[in-house]
Amino acid sequence: MIRVAGLCKSYLTAAGPFPALNGVDLVIARGEFVAVMGPSGSGKSTFMNILGCLDRASSGDYILDGRHVEHLSPDELAALRGRTIGFVFQGFNLLPRMSLEDNVALPLVYAGIDVHTRRERARRMLSRVGLEQYATSLPNRISGGQQQRVAIARALINEPRLILADEPTGNLDSHTSEEIMALFESLHREGITIVLVTHEHDVADHAERQVRFRDGQIVADEPTPRRTEARPC
Repeated sequence: MIRVAGLCKSYLTAAGPFPALNGVDLVIARGEFVAVMGPSGSGKSTFMNILGCLDRASSGDYILDGRHVEHLSPDELAALRGRTIGFVFQGFNLLPRMSLEDNVALPLVYAGIDVHTRRERARRMLSRVGLEQYATSLPNRISGGQQQRVAIARALINEPRLILADEPTGNLDSHTSEEIMALFESLHREGITIVLVTHEHDVADHAERQVRFRDGQIVADEPTPRRTEARPC
């Protein structure tokens, strides 16, 4: 699903070039659930932006779903994002004056899908995350955990093969975080590839693999111990 080789990214600062990524090599197979960890400034957010086709690497190769991303035009990148990737963010990013149904359906508006189909698919996605009964509610009338479920429903609306989640439990209490991670595990069992950035070890333990960044490089890439121990001999 994802293959990067020699991935580098530098930013020009007042003090000169800053290497945010320095020769990253990584392969993520279709259907894997991977947690990306590391301290602030380690390069993990830059890496996720490149994976999501929101930024370009300075050098190196990135192959997503069989396509060499570095060779794509801006329009081709936008089409690839819309077709292949669903995004989930820490801050939910729901539009406050739009109903939950309309928030979920928003990517379909940009895709030019007719209103009847948008509503039908949005209701189906809200049902998938257990919130169909709140379709006409506004975001401020539901809890933070429910808002994150809506954000996940929006990420699923185009039936992506890859979900990129950036600190999706960062604004949630521990009980609600467990509920959200159980939802991600359910999506993983359905075969969706998930790459999730987190600072929290208990959240990372829901993934089957943990990749750790430091100083723009991968310093560890290991199976999650809990999942390894749970497998039968």
